[in-house]
Amino acid sequence: MKLYLIGAALTIFATVSPAGAQTTPPAAAAPTAAPAPVPATGAKFTLDTPIQEIVADEHGKVVMDKNFPGMTALPEYEMFKALSLHQVQPYSNGKLTDEILAKAEADLAAIK
Repeated sequence: MKLYLIGAALTIFATVSPAGAQTTPPAAAAPTAAPAPVPATGAKFTLDTPIQEIVADEHGKVVMDKNFPGMTALPEYEMFKALSLHQVQPYSNGKLTDEILAKAEADLAAIK
């Protein structure tokens, strides 16, 4: 039930955000709750970092608001904030595309 609600929340999010205008089939990966390791590249955040950790950083929040406007304001945010963007993607009904995530990944990589 919880995953269904997360999917519903992300579908709503994607219909109101410009980032959700593109569609591709969702990835088949199942979510896990393991924390993301710090990448060898020296980047502070990746697409595998829990969303709440990204948003807790002022620069990370700017990246999230730029690439996923309105996501953190969703009432359901509390249900999926511990997941990473990669983990949330399969539940977005194709709204969090690989292209959108690639843009966010580049912005996150710029944060040191």
